[in-house]
Amino acid sequence: MSTQIVLPCFNEEQRLDIDEVCSLLVDPDIGLIFVDDGSTDGTVKLLDNIKSTNVDRVEILVMANNRGKAEAVRQGMKLAISKGARVTGYMDADFATPASEMLRLVNIMQRSYSKNVVIAARWAHLGAKISRSPFRHYAGRIFATFASMILELTIYDTQCGAKLFRVNEGLNAALETVFLSRWAFDVELIGRLKQRFAEDQFLEVPLNTWVDKSGSKIGLYAMLKATLELVLIWRSLKKF
Repeated sequence: MSTQIVLPCFNEEQRLDIDEVCSLLVDPDIGLIFVDDGSTDGTVKLLDNIKSTNVDRVEILVMANNRGKAEAVRQGMKLAISKGARVTGYMDADFATPASEMLRLVNIMQRSYSKNVVIAARWAHLGAKISRSPFRHYAGRIFATFASMILELTIYDTQCGAKLFRVNEGLNAALETVFLSRWAFDVELIGRLKQRFAEDQFLEVPLNTWVDKSGSKIGLYAMLKATLELVLIWRSLKKF
């Protein structure tokens, strides 16, 4: 499979939608890497069941303890690269970004040979179904404004959980070291890549559908923490 998608999981037993997983696997060129980040429920057993019916298409990476989404994604993408993927990326295990939308992003990446990064954006516009609480929307807009300033990149939504990257030396270098940020690692990763790719090698794609799912681990504390982490990211990018 030339495209390997990473799904970080932490206590997703009740939220992981098997039908959506199957929809992703409709494309024979896509493989899935589930990274269990120290779950304490039945997530690993559920993932084992998924793999049992998709032995050649599904990989499971189990972290010994909870290290956070940033490290789970980094380790998952490094595994994808070691398996020979030409494109890798990640999406949230709750499928707030539906499988149909992720497949559309993969198709766009495959057709956009000059792009190294494809980023999904939760832009509420006519014809789209973007379901998000007002608080999370406006808090996200404030965060995105600061993130865009730090990155010096015109980007609408740094934090949507669906992103794809072309595998090359630039991506390898960006994943070489652990992220400083636990919550805002998306910004840190984009910042590292921006130092290697020209702006026209990034593509932001508005989603047609995105639905906020209950049980999200991102609360008010995490949002505040992520905003404060932008300062650490800004300082680290100056040295990267």
